[in-house]
Amino acid sequence: MTHARARAAAEAAAGPAALAGLPRLLPRLADLYRDLHAHPELSFAETRTAAVVAERLRRTGARVTTGIGGTGVAAVLGDGAGPHVLLRADIDALPVREATGLPYASTADGVAPDGEETPVMHACGHDMHVTCLVGAMELLAEAGGHWSGTVTAVFQPGEEVGGGARAMVDDGLFDTVGRPDVVLGQHVAPFPAGTVAHHTGPTLAASDSLRVRLFGRGAHGSRPEASVDPVVMAAATVMRLQTVVSREIAGTETAVVTVGALRAGDKDNVIPDEAELRLTVRTYTEEVRATVLAAVERIVRGEAAAAGAPREPEITHVSAFPALVNDAAATERVVRAFRDHFGPDAVRDSGPVTGSEDCGVLATAAGAPLCYWFLGGWDPDQYAAAQARGAVAREIPSNHSPRFAPVLHPTLATGVTTLLLASHAWLHPKGAGPSGVRCGRG
Repeated sequence: MTHARARAAAEAAAGPAALAGLPRLLPRLADLYRDLHAHPELSFAETRTAAVVAERLRRTGARVTTGIGGTGVAAVLGDGAGPHVLLRADIDALPVREATGLPYASTADGVAPDGEETPVMHACGHDMHVTCLVGAMELLAEAGGHWSGTVTAVFQPGEEVGGGARAMVDDGLFDTVGRPDVVLGQHVAPFPAGTVAHHTGPTLAASDSLRVRLFGRGAHGSRPEASVDPVVMAAATVMRLQTVVSREIAGTETAVVTVGALRAGDKDNVIPDEAELRLTVRTYTEEVRATVLAAVERIVRGEAAAAGAPREPEITHVSAFPALVNDAAATERVVRAFRDHFGPDAVRDSGPVTGSEDCGVLATAAGAPLCYWFLGGWDPDQYAAAQARGAVAREIPSNHSPRFAPVLHPTLATGVTTLLLASHAWLHPKGAGPSGVRCGRG
């Protein structure tokens, strides 16, 4: 091996030079995380979050563009002489009332798309995603003399409603920042902090959100014979929908049908005129998706007909986005960097996950490979104790729970490190060519 090759190999083994500044930066990042957690904002209303992010990134010298797709932010670092890496974080929160008991717990309220006021919480960890990406960009800027290429950080709105990535693409994201060679992203999850999970191929499910209006005929609660009761109609529909997966999808396939909301009536002695259901459907293949959606529509219309409904139900497709599929070569490249740094015991295969993400929309639109991984966020001792009791599902809050809150340490340090390692897997050392070997005499 030439001296230049040996030196490049040693640099790769040591990891990004940017990591050296992480211990010094962590206290400030923890402050940023607590601030974001205490001030969550709903999808496409993330104005404060976007402003905080943009102000932090402008201090790094990055070229910052705001207002992409509504409230999206993009920041570009680098000299362009090498690969272009896109790092993505989502920034929106959920209509959930926080129950973590944290000193920086959210007491924020927001206005939902239906006009109703609702409590708001970062119940999915997007505040952690934002903080980790801000930290990675700050460290990459400090270590700019050690790497060559371009890094674009995308802070995406509206992930929870499935429209943010598409909104940024349609608003000219890639005209603004250029097309990347790879798209990288991560999500905090309820497994031990300090560990990382990944999967190759279909990793997160396609998502379809539906709103169903069932129409009946209202009456006094004492005279149900004068009504067509939409509450009973809705209840029957919910129960029948439970058979879609168990009786229409093969055991070798995966699908989820969940009714997350049922709204009907306001008073105990009044039978209302209508009821509303909100559903989410998760699938991995187009064939299964088509089967499930057709079954949902058939059941909804069938139950309405069986009840003698005076009107056909209304079925509205609220949102949809495709399955997230990790590129095999890109994932192998990133996972190798993770294993080299964290050790093989800290990096595992998650298998397919039935949650959904629209990050893949960015990769597809850019024509670039995607690698998306999961970041442990739960106290390792608490997790181990729950695991020993066989009680992980009962005792460890999942994403979207009012009790979900990643532990700050080591989640924060791990999340910044994974972004730096994944970027470093593509970026060239300063003065190196595509092979990663320094130019000049060995």
